[in-house]
Amino acid sequence: MIYYLLYPLHTTFVAFNVFRYITFRTIYASLTAFLICFLLGPWVIRRLSMMQIGQYIREDGPKDHLKKAGTPTMGGVLIIFATVGSTLLWTDLTNYFVWIALLATLGFGAIGFIDDYLMQVKKRNLGLTPRQKLALQMALAMVIGLLAYLVPEFPTKISVPFFKKLQPDPGWGYIFFAALVIVGASNAVNLTDGLDGLAIGPVTIAAVTYMIFSYVAGHARIAEYLQITSIPGCGEITVYCGALAGAGLGFLWFNAYPAQVFMGDVGSLSLGASLGTVAVITKQEILLLVVGGLFVIEALSVIFQVGFFKLTKGRRIFRMAPIHHHFELKGWPEPKVIVRFWIIAIALALVSMSTLKLR
Repeated sequence: MIYYLLYPLHTTFVAFNVFRYITFRTIYASLTAFLICFLLGPWVIRRLSMMQIGQYIREDGPKDHLKKAGTPTMGGVLIIFATVGSTLLWTDLTNYFVWIALLATLGFGAIGFIDDYLMQVKKRNLGLTPRQKLALQMALAMVIGLLAYLVPEFPTKISVPFFKKLQPDPGWGYIFFAALVIVGASNAVNLTDGLDGLAIGPVTIAAVTYMIFSYVAGHARIAEYLQITSIPGCGEITVYCGALAGAGLGFLWFNAYPAQVFMGDVGSLSLGASLGTVAVITKQEILLLVVGGLFVIEALSVIFQVGFFKLTKGRRIFRMAPIHHHFELKGWPEPKVIVRFWIIAIALALVSMSTLKLR
């Protein structure tokens, strides 16, 4: 909205010409989202506390977590509000990709909200069943994949990091591939959200990384120079990623150890799906395995733990899954686990950005 209100004034005041630059709007989208979270955070936390929407802690989890019982949850609504609000203020709203990204944010946020609402407000212990949740996620992800597929000249070839000539093209099957990327990312972030600030830190790092990929893919000359797929219109997703990163930092202010609020499924499912959708739009789907490598490790730790437990009739690979609990039970203090996992996320982000040249 600000873009439409102020940029037309550049014909009278040349200074307003800055509003046409994606980089300028990305910076202020980030700051706007951060300020929304920072300013509204205390009010949201008070409201959640008044509504007695407190975190449920599993008794079979690490004993140190029992003291967190009752901490306000569903704080993800604040992240979504800040991201969407800032995006609407600073992006070109005629851009098709922006609306696809917002659909992912709001749609998966709604699924997470329903799950949290049933669990926290209606006191249904399990919320949505895993089958119901997965069905809703797949249905929405298929719609998002279809919308991307229907964009004129949107390439369905899949880029493989480090191999510039290896670009398999599944054709209409790309819709299913995109859906798997989005649902996988959504659930991986959800599994990672188990310690104070553990999920939102790497999500913010990944958002900044894809902010760079979005800008590069949307700039024809740079994309050609780096030999990556150019996506006309993708540049506006840079602003969206900036808003996502800013909202993440704003939420981290309150979610850092010891957390004053948790994001809940409304936040984790939405954030993961947002990253997956951006990966699809920028044609860096497989690279998400590197950018979000920490989420992949967390998800695989659960899969391996459950599979090994069933195959060996009760034996375990880790002391507890997801893997962050394993390190807690080994005696690592929670802040140490969190910061070390953030370091891993930063390292993986740097590796992923190196692929811009190593092709």
